[in-house]
Amino acid sequence: MSRTYKTTGINLKTQALGESDKIVTILTREFGLIRAVAPGSRKHNSSLGGRSGMFVVNELLIAKGRSLDKITQAQTLKTYPGLAKDLGKLAASQYLAEIVLCEALSEQPQEELYDLFNEHLHRLEAVSSTNSFGVLAHLAHAVFHLLALAGLTPQVQICCLSQRSLKPDFTDPNWQVGFSIPAGGTVSLEARERLRKEGEKEIRAQQRSRGAGEEGINNQYPMPNAPSAMLNAQTVVVHRQEIPVISSRLGAMELALLQQLSQPEIMQIDSARDYDWLSVEQILRQYAQYQLGRPIRSATLIDSYFAANHDATF
Repeated sequence: MSRTYKTTGINLKTQALGESDKIVTILTREFGLIRAVAPGSRKHNSSLGGRSGMFVVNELLIAKGRSLDKITQAQTLKTYPGLAKDLGKLAASQYLAEIVLCEALSEQPQEELYDLFNEHLHRLEAVSSTNSFGVLAHLAHAVFHLLALAGLTPQVQICCLSQRSLKPDFTDPNWQVGFSIPAGGTVSLEARERLRKEGEKEIRAQQRSRGAGEEGINNQYPMPNAPSAMLNAQTVVVHRQEIPVISSRLGAMELALLQQLSQPEIMQIDSARDYDWLSVEQILRQYAQYQLGRPIRSATLIDSYFAANHDATF
Protein backbone atom coordinates (compact mmCIF):
# COMPACT_ATOMS: atom_id res chain seq x y z
CA MET A 1 0.00 0.00 0.00
CA SER A 2 1.35 3.41 -0.97
CA ARG A 3 2.53 5.60 1.87
CA THR A 4 1.86 8.81 -0.08
CA TYR A 5 -1.22 10.26 -1.74
CA LYS A 6 -2.15 13.25 -3.88
CA THR A 7 -5.04 15.59 -3.21
CA THR A 8 -6.30 19.12 -3.85
CA GLY A 9 -7.34 21.17 -0.86
CA ILE A 10 -7.87 24.58 0.69
CA ASN A 11 -6.37 25.54 4.05
CA LEU A 12 -8.98 26.26 6.72
CA LYS A 13 -6.95 26.46 9.91
CA THR A 14 -3.32 26.52 11.03
CA GLN A 15 -1.55 26.15 14.35
CA ALA A 16 2.08 26.24 15.39
CA LEU A 17 3.92 22.99 16.07
CA GLY A 18 7.35 23.01 17.66
CA GLU A 19 9.81 25.70 16.66
CA SER A 20 9.28 25.84 12.91
CA ASP A 21 6.36 23.64 11.82
CA LYS A 22 2.63 24.11 11.38
CA ILE A 23 -0.34 21.80 11.59
CA VAL A 24 -2.68 22.66 8.73
CA THR A 25 -6.34 21.63 8.60
CA ILE A 26 -7.29 21.22 4.96
CA LEU A 27 -10.58 20.65 3.17
CA THR A 28 -9.85 18.38 0.23
CA ARG A 29 -12.00 17.28 -2.66
CA GLU A 30 -11.00 13.64 -2.50
CA PHE A 31 -10.57 12.83 1.20
CA GLY A 32 -12.59 15.45 3.04
CA LEU A 33 -11.04 17.05 6.09
CA ILE A 34 -7.40 16.19 6.83
CA ARG A 35 -4.76 17.48 9.23
CA ALA A 36 -1.17 17.46 8.11
CA VAL A 37 2.17 18.85 9.24
CA ALA A 38 3.82 21.47 7.02
CA PRO A 39 7.47 20.92 8.10
CA GLY A 40 9.61 24.04 8.40
CA SER A 41 6.79 26.26 7.14
CA ARG A 42 7.44 28.91 9.80
CA LYS A 43 11.01 29.41 8.67
CA HIS A 44 11.70 32.60 6.73
CA ASN A 45 12.87 30.88 3.54
CA SER A 46 10.52 27.87 3.62
CA SER A 47 8.87 26.85 0.35
CA LEU A 48 5.81 25.80 2.36
CA GLY A 49 5.50 29.14 4.18
CA GLY A 50 3.10 30.88 1.82
CA ARG A 51 1.51 27.61 0.70
CA SER A 52 0.40 26.82 4.26
CA GLY A 53 -1.40 30.16 4.70
CA MET A 54 -5.13 30.57 5.19
CA PHE A 55 -7.40 30.05 2.17
CA VAL A 56 -4.60 28.92 -0.12
CA VAL A 57 -5.58 26.17 -2.57
CA ASN A 58 -2.82 23.65 -3.21
CA GLU A 59 -2.22 20.46 -5.09
CA LEU A 60 -0.57 18.35 -2.42
CA LEU A 61 1.60 15.28 -2.09
CA ILE A 62 1.18 13.95 1.42
CA ALA A 63 3.00 11.18 3.27
CA LYS A 64 1.00 9.13 5.73
CA GLY A 65 2.11 9.11 9.34
CA ARG A 66 1.14 7.31 12.52
CA SER A 67 -0.63 10.24 14.14
CA LEU A 68 -0.32 13.07 11.62
CA ASP A 69 0.32 13.05 7.89
CA LYS A 70 3.08 15.23 6.45
CA ILE A 71 3.03 17.54 3.45
CA THR A 72 6.01 16.70 1.25
CA GLN A 73 5.13 18.80 -1.81
CA ALA A 74 2.70 21.64 -2.47
CA GLN A 75 1.89 23.49 -5.67
CA THR A 76 -0.35 26.51 -5.27
CA LEU A 77 -3.34 26.60 -7.62
CA LYS A 78 -5.25 29.60 -6.25
CA THR A 79 -5.08 32.27 -3.56
CA TYR A 80 -7.51 34.94 -2.34
CA PRO A 81 -5.29 37.97 -1.70
CA GLY A 82 -8.27 40.34 -1.64
CA LEU A 83 -9.56 38.75 1.57
CA ALA A 84 -6.50 39.66 3.60
CA LYS A 85 -6.64 43.30 2.43
CA ASP A 86 -10.08 43.92 3.97
CA LEU A 87 -10.77 43.13 7.63
CA GLY A 88 -14.48 42.67 7.03
CA LYS A 89 -13.90 40.18 4.20
CA LEU A 90 -11.28 38.32 6.21
CA ALA A 91 -13.59 38.04 9.24
CA ALA A 92 -16.43 36.80 7.02
CA SER A 93 -14.12 34.20 5.43
CA GLN A 94 -13.02 32.91 8.83
CA TYR A 95 -16.67 32.81 9.88
CA LEU A 96 -17.49 30.58 6.90
CA ALA A 97 -14.43 28.42 7.53
CA GLU A 98 -15.71 27.65 11.03
CA ILE A 99 -19.01 26.43 9.61
CA VAL A 100 -17.18 24.30 7.02
CA LEU A 101 -15.03 22.77 9.76
CA CYS A 102 -18.21 21.73 11.59
CA GLU A 103 -19.85 20.26 8.49
CA ALA A 104 -16.91 18.57 6.74
CA LEU A 105 -16.33 14.83 7.10
CA SER A 106 -12.99 13.04 7.13
CA GLU A 107 -12.02 10.17 4.84
CA GLN A 108 -14.91 10.90 2.50
CA PRO A 109 -15.04 12.97 -0.71
CA GLN A 110 -16.33 16.50 -0.04
CA GLU A 111 -16.44 17.88 -3.56
CA GLU A 112 -19.72 19.82 -3.18
CA LEU A 113 -18.64 21.47 0.07
CA TYR A 114 -15.20 22.24 -1.39
CA ASP A 115 -16.68 23.87 -4.51
CA LEU A 116 -19.34 25.80 -2.57
CA PHE A 117 -16.84 27.20 -0.08
CA ASN A 118 -14.44 28.31 -2.83
CA GLU A 119 -17.29 29.89 -4.80
CA HIS A 120 -18.38 32.01 -1.87
CA LEU A 121 -14.81 33.04 -1.05
CA HIS A 122 -14.50 34.20 -4.65
CA ARG A 123 -17.73 36.22 -4.30
CA LEU A 124 -16.60 37.80 -1.03
CA GLU A 125 -13.30 38.79 -2.54
CA ALA A 126 -15.10 40.45 -5.46
CA VAL A 127 -17.29 42.66 -3.24
CA SER A 128 -16.52 46.33 -3.79
CA SER A 129 -14.41 47.83 -1.01
CA THR A 130 -16.73 50.84 -0.94
CA ASN A 131 -19.74 48.62 -0.23
CA SER A 132 -18.89 47.13 3.14
CA PHE A 133 -22.44 46.01 3.83
CA GLY A 134 -22.18 43.94 0.66
CA VAL A 135 -19.91 41.76 2.80
CA LEU A 136 -22.81 41.09 5.18
CA ALA A 137 -25.15 40.27 2.32
CA HIS A 138 -22.68 37.81 0.78
CA LEU A 139 -21.89 36.36 4.20
CA ALA A 140 -25.60 35.69 4.86
CA HIS A 141 -25.94 34.18 1.38
CA ALA A 142 -23.01 31.84 1.99
CA VAL A 143 -24.19 30.79 5.45
CA PHE A 144 -27.63 29.93 4.05
CA HIS A 145 -26.11 27.82 1.25
CA LEU A 146 -23.78 25.99 3.63
CA LEU A 147 -26.70 25.17 5.93
CA ALA A 148 -28.73 23.98 2.95
CA LEU A 149 -25.92 21.67 1.81
CA ALA A 150 -25.85 20.10 5.28
CA GLY A 151 -29.62 19.60 5.24
CA LEU A 152 -30.16 22.28 7.89
CA THR A 153 -32.02 24.86 5.82
CA PRO A 154 -34.19 27.18 7.94
CA GLN A 155 -37.80 27.34 6.79
CA VAL A 156 -38.41 30.88 5.54
CA GLN A 157 -40.98 30.45 2.78
CA ILE A 158 -43.86 29.03 4.84
CA CYS A 159 -45.07 29.13 8.44
CA CYS A 160 -43.75 26.24 10.53
CA LEU A 161 -47.15 25.99 12.28
CA SER A 162 -49.77 26.40 9.56
CA GLN A 163 -47.59 25.33 6.58
CA ARG A 164 -48.99 28.31 4.67
CA SER A 165 -46.79 30.48 2.49
CA LEU A 166 -45.58 33.75 3.96
CA LYS A 167 -45.44 36.91 1.89
CA PRO A 168 -43.99 40.12 3.32
CA ASP A 169 -46.52 42.93 3.52
CA PHE A 170 -44.74 46.17 2.63
CA THR A 171 -47.97 48.18 2.84
CA ASP A 172 -48.15 47.77 6.62
CA PRO A 173 -45.15 49.37 8.42
CA ASN A 174 -45.97 47.36 11.55
CA TRP A 175 -46.22 43.97 9.81
CA GLN A 176 -44.10 41.28 11.46
CA VAL A 177 -43.44 37.56 11.37
CA GLY A 178 -41.74 35.48 14.02
CA PHE A 179 -38.61 33.37 13.68
CA SER A 180 -38.32 30.39 15.99
CA ILE A 181 -34.92 28.71 16.17
CA PRO A 182 -36.20 25.55 17.94
CA ALA A 183 -39.10 25.24 15.46
CA GLY A 184 -36.72 25.64 12.53
CA GLY A 185 -37.83 28.84 10.88
CA THR A 186 -40.55 31.42 10.34
CA VAL A 187 -43.79 31.41 12.30
CA SER A 188 -46.92 33.43 11.56
CA LEU A 189 -47.69 35.43 14.69
CA GLU A 190 -51.41 35.07 13.96
CA ALA A 191 -51.13 31.28 13.72
CA ARG A 192 -49.16 31.20 16.96
CA GLU A 193 -51.77 33.32 18.74
CA ARG A 194 -54.58 31.03 17.50
CA LEU A 195 -52.68 28.00 18.79
CA ARG A 196 -52.17 29.68 22.16
CA LYS A 197 -55.89 30.49 22.50
CA GLU A 198 -56.88 26.96 21.47
CA GLY A 199 -54.52 25.57 24.10
CA GLU A 200 -56.01 27.77 26.80
CA LYS A 201 -59.52 26.74 25.74
CA GLU A 202 -58.61 23.04 25.97
CA ILE A 203 -57.07 23.52 29.41
CA ARG A 204 -60.21 25.23 30.71
CA ALA A 205 -62.39 22.47 29.26
CA GLN A 206 -60.25 19.79 30.90
CA GLN A 207 -60.38 21.60 34.21
CA ARG A 208 -64.17 21.79 34.06
CA SER A 209 -64.38 18.11 33.09
CA ARG A 210 -61.99 17.09 35.85
CA GLY A 211 -63.93 19.11 38.43
CA ALA A 212 -67.24 17.55 37.40
CA GLY A 213 -65.72 14.07 37.52
CA GLU A 214 -64.29 14.51 41.00
CA GLU A 215 -67.63 15.86 42.28
CA GLY A 216 -69.46 12.81 40.92
CA ILE A 217 -66.95 10.45 42.51
CA ASN A 218 -67.19 12.15 45.90
CA ASN A 219 -71.02 11.98 45.82
CA GLN A 220 -70.99 8.31 44.86
CA TYR A 221 -68.39 7.12 47.36
CA PRO A 222 -67.94 8.01 51.04
CA MET A 223 -64.63 9.67 51.92
CA PRO A 224 -62.86 6.46 53.10
CA ASN A 225 -63.35 4.89 49.68
CA ALA A 226 -62.65 8.02 47.62
CA PRO A 227 -58.94 7.33 46.93
CA SER A 228 -59.62 3.88 45.50
CA ALA A 229 -62.43 5.28 43.36
CA MET A 230 -60.13 7.96 41.98
CA LEU A 231 -57.50 5.36 41.16
CA ASN A 232 -60.05 3.47 39.10
CA ALA A 233 -61.14 6.60 37.22
CA GLN A 234 -59.97 6.81 33.61
CA THR A 235 -57.47 9.49 32.64
CA VAL A 236 -57.72 11.15 29.23
CA VAL A 237 -54.44 12.54 27.84
CA VAL A 238 -54.72 15.18 25.16
CA HIS A 239 -51.59 15.93 23.11
CA ARG A 240 -51.50 19.55 22.00
CA GLN A 241 -49.17 21.11 19.46
CA GLU A 242 -46.40 22.91 21.26
CA ILE A 243 -46.38 26.68 21.02
CA PRO A 244 -42.99 27.63 19.53
CA VAL A 245 -40.71 30.10 21.28
CA ILE A 246 -40.18 33.22 19.15
CA SER A 247 -36.46 33.94 18.96
CA SER A 248 -36.88 37.20 17.05
CA ARG A 249 -39.42 39.19 15.07
CA LEU A 250 -38.86 40.20 11.45
CA GLY A 251 -40.23 43.03 9.42
CA ALA A 252 -41.25 42.74 5.77
CA MET A 253 -37.81 43.67 4.41
CA GLU A 254 -35.97 41.24 6.67
CA LEU A 255 -38.23 38.38 5.59
CA ALA A 256 -37.83 39.33 1.93
CA LEU A 257 -34.04 39.23 2.28
CA LEU A 258 -34.15 35.85 4.01
CA GLN A 259 -36.45 34.39 1.37
CA GLN A 260 -34.16 35.32 -1.51
CA LEU A 261 -31.04 33.77 0.04
CA SER A 262 -31.93 30.33 -1.34
CA GLN A 263 -31.37 31.62 -4.89
CA PRO A 264 -28.08 30.84 -6.68
CA GLU A 265 -27.28 34.54 -7.00
CA ILE A 266 -27.98 37.20 -4.40
CA MET A 267 -30.21 40.02 -5.60
CA GLN A 268 -29.52 43.65 -4.75
CA ILE A 269 -32.56 45.18 -3.06
CA ASP A 270 -32.05 48.94 -3.16
CA SER A 271 -34.53 49.67 -0.38
CA ALA A 272 -32.77 47.31 2.06
CA ARG A 273 -31.23 49.21 4.96
CA ASP A 274 -27.96 48.42 6.70
CA TYR A 275 -29.91 47.35 9.76
CA ASP A 276 -31.90 44.80 7.71
CA TRP A 277 -28.76 42.91 6.64
CA LEU A 278 -27.37 43.10 10.17
CA SER A 279 -30.58 41.57 11.47
CA VAL A 280 -30.58 38.80 8.85
CA GLU A 281 -26.97 37.88 9.64
CA GLN A 282 -27.74 37.76 13.37
CA ILE A 283 -30.72 35.47 12.82
CA LEU A 284 -28.73 33.07 10.63
CA ARG A 285 -25.83 33.14 13.09
CA GLN A 286 -28.03 32.16 16.03
CA TYR A 287 -29.73 29.48 13.97
CA ALA A 288 -26.41 28.04 12.72
CA GLN A 289 -24.94 27.99 16.23
CA TYR A 290 -28.04 26.16 17.50
CA GLN A 291 -27.89 23.58 14.70
CA LEU A 292 -24.12 23.08 14.87
CA GLY A 293 -24.06 22.98 18.67
CA ARG A 294 -21.18 25.41 19.03
CA PRO A 295 -20.51 29.17 18.86
CA ILE A 296 -19.01 30.80 15.79
CA ARG A 297 -16.05 32.57 17.36
CA SER A 298 -15.16 34.63 14.30
CA ALA A 299 -18.58 36.27 14.49
CA THR A 300 -17.24 38.56 17.22
CA LEU A 301 -14.85 39.98 14.60
CA ILE A 302 -17.83 40.77 12.38
CA ASP A 303 -19.52 42.55 15.28
CA SER A 304 -16.41 44.56 16.12
CA TYR A 305 -15.71 45.51 12.52
CA PHE A 306 -19.18 46.82 11.68
CA ALA A 307 -19.68 48.44 15.07
CA ALA A 308 -16.38 50.31 14.73
CA ASN A 309 -16.77 51.31 11.09
CA HIS A 310 -20.46 52.02 10.86
CA ASP A 311 -21.58 52.89 14.39
CA ALA A 312 -23.89 49.84 14.28
CA THR A 313 -25.64 48.51 17.35
CA PHE A 314 -25.62 44.76 17.87
